[in-house]
Amino acid sequence: MTDDKMPLTAHLEELRKRLIVCCIAIVVGFCVAYAFKESLFEFVARPLRAHLPEGSSLQYIGVAEAFVTYLKISLIAGLFLAMPVILYEVWMFVAPGLYEKEKRYVLPLVFFSLVFFLGGAAFCYFVVFPFAFRFFMTFSGESLRAMPTTQHYLSFAWHMMLAFGLVFEMPIAFFFLGRMGLVTYKGLVRQRRYAIVLVFVAAAMLTPGPDVLSQLLLAGPLVILFELSLQIVRLTGRKSQWGEEPEEAPAG
Repeated sequence: MTDDKMPLTAHLEELRKRLIVCCIAIVVGFCVAYAFKESLFEFVARPLRAHLPEGSSLQYIGVAEAFVTYLKISLIAGLFLAMPVILYEVWMFVAPGLYEKEKRYVLPLVFFSLVFFLGGAAFCYFVVFPFAFRFFMTFSGESLRAMPTTQHYLSFAWHMMLAFGLVFEMPIAFFFLGRMGLVTYKGLVRQRRYAIVLVFVAAAMLTPGPDVLSQLLLAGPLVILFELSLQIVRLTGRKSQWGEEPEEAPAG
């Protein structure tokens, strides 16, 4: 720690400056993304359009719905473009208050957090969406015709990718739980069978359609993430952990 004597007003002033830089980066990212708004929306809408029945299309029913949709997608893309600047400013603000031992963890954790989150979002977009939309569109027929709106679809896609991105943060979450001693490797191994059963039950509930392949596509990565989390806890967990059950005494 190098700024333990820095006054509070100096901290607040530095925070204000770094927030301004972050806001400017977001505005610039938004403007750049808005210039490609139609291409961005086409990319986001591609999984649904590939499975829309003939005669169906994305539409908007509100006067300003298309404009608001373009604003939302440009803001999301702008935040993504500005993320390197935001992370840099956050790091420059908190780094002086960290010990050297803590600094060694921050950059790898940030990097792997981004990798896992983007991996989860990509898995949702490229794997889950095709199966989901193919199933949902089977309900479209003469009496019910699929006519999804742009805002509803964007909200659905964003929340789904966000959810999968957060789920894929499982190894990072287990790393912190292991470091705090809240979970143990032996304890997780004992609960492995129940965890895998829960994963497949959740996959069966969340996966549209009765086919086993789509359930395996969802459950498989989650099982892999859980096994990866086990190894992370084994390698990085505290040696004297809470909740560690004592060894059973030998019989006799």
